[in-house]
Amino acid sequence: MTDVAVAPVVRLRPPEDGGEREILSGLLDFLRASVVNKVAGLTDEQAFGRPVLASGLTPAGLVKHLTGVERYWFSIDFAGHELPPPWTDDEPGAFALAPEDSLAELVEAYLAECARSSAVVAGAALDDRARAADVSFTLRYALAHMIQETARHCGHLDLLRESIDGQAGE
Repeated sequence: MTDVAVAPVVRLRPPEDGGEREILSGLLDFLRASVVNKVAGLTDEQAFGRPVLASGLTPAGLVKHLTGVERYWFSIDFAGHELPPPWTDDEPGAFALAPEDSLAELVEAYLAECARSSAVVAGAALDDRARAADVSFTLRYALAHMIQETARHCGHLDLLRESIDGQAGE
């Protein structure tokens, strides 16, 4: 092992308006740069070690967050529906759990929000533009973005689940 420093790379936001190849390639390049930037600055010892999770992430919190992300991207920003925002400026991301939350209720809310998102998607063309103020993305971009957002958090869930009970896999 050597301790050659890995430097961060430039991470460009993918285009929100373009052809499928440009959007999908842009998202992939964004994630590729994210991989490098996530390990930039680590020593070999740190990168090869198996750290104890020092994160506040919980499986339930991730489900709650993904519910909010579905609502924002598809129903609020894209479709322009008047719905309560899933989080506040004081609690961005909606990861925090309330004492009355239960996993079953959070999953039920997630599935309901996904169904609402699917209905929005089914009623629009890929080139349709978001209706909310100050956004210009297409439905195509929203779908690609939600693929990467969900994939990223599925990876977090993999790690959390493996830490909880050893289950790993798809």
